[in-house]
Amino acid sequence: MRGMAGWGGFFFSVLNYKTEKYVIAENKRIGVLFRLYQLAVLGYIIGWVFVVKKGYQEREEVLQTSVITKLKGVTLINSSEIGLHLWSAEDYVIPPNGEQVFFIVTNYIETPNQRLGFCAESSKVPNGQCLSDDDCVEGETVIAGNGIKTGSCLNSTGTCEIHAWCPVEYSKRPTEPLLSEAENFTVYIKNFIRFPKFEFSKSNVLDTSDGSYLKRCSYDRERHPYCPIFRVGDLVSWAGHDFQEMAVKGGSIGIHIQWKCDLDKDYSQCNPQYSFTRLDMNLNNSVTSGYNFRYARYYKDQNGETYRTLYKVYGIRFDIMINGQAGKFNIVPTVIAIGSGVALLGAGAFACDMILLYMMNTSSLYRERKFEIINFRFD
Repeated sequence: MRGMAGWGGFFFSVLNYKTEKYVIAENKRIGVLFRLYQLAVLGYIIGWVFVVKKGYQEREEVLQTSVITKLKGVTLINSSEIGLHLWSAEDYVIPPNGEQVFFIVTNYIETPNQRLGFCAESSKVPNGQCLSDDDCVEGETVIAGNGIKTGSCLNSTGTCEIHAWCPVEYSKRPTEPLLSEAENFTVYIKNFIRFPKFEFSKSNVLDTSDGSYLKRCSYDRERHPYCPIFRVGDLVSWAGHDFQEMAVKGGSIGIHIQWKCDLDKDYSQCNPQYSFTRLDMNLNNSVTSGYNFRYARYYKDQNGETYRTLYKVYGIRFDIMINGQAGKFNIVPTVIAIGSGVALLGAGAFACDMILLYMMNTSSLYRERKFEIINFRFD
């Protein structure tokens, strides 16, 4: 019977209604602590969540983008080894069709009139060095070399004879950049962006009816932020390096275009922000810095035989990287942010209650005043 009575009491207690009772605790320490906490929470919600982080906005970081590049500039090279050579954008830009990654030749080694035949391997190739014919196994490829071993060791050079494009590559790099004038070349970077969620699109080019604007403007962060014409030397200097030093053996520059758009503001307030970084080296290791590759141009002589000119080109590779985010007012994140603030305020009240209930000398008195049981009888 006693067990039945206990279960009955529990069942009826579930049906009780509990309401809050407010007790004013005249404790200045707890009062100051609670008000300071409230101010901190309000400062966090208003200052950080709403002002800094714009917690009232819906966000989108899925950015659709396209980039078009075009370079202009001409330079004349007068070398004692190769003579006069005029370089224009068709010669020094790779690839020439304007992509998000492009390469500008600033220095090169030319090995002209190479023909298929037999010649000595370069003495700078370790696997091509030899003391006897036994070191030159016929048909074996020279590792990191220029051709196929024929089985003969050439005493005059101390290297294996190879079947290759002869003569092998001339390997002495100029100490000064041959295309030093590339510093004054200009690059046109046209960037289109679109935030599909908000159906918002824009370009980094000034929307103007002045047809001569792009022919006379140059990018300036303050005066011409919507001019997409950049001087190559400036791109390198903004990355913290000297163009003439970098041009000798090349390098890689990252061009970052960032779009941070608050769509609650005017259309004109969504501006591209540019930053520039060197990518091929770090502060601890510059041994691997530089950028180069080889390509050849092939010709036929009057007898129909093929010959070629080999170029080992050094230069600056530019990588254009686009990122961004957009935000616009939406009631859902606004309600969530406000709800989080109310919950934090409630947590402060709970913490102060725990102090008064369990950590003060007058805890028992506060407990008696805070909790009161009222029995109602219905006839």
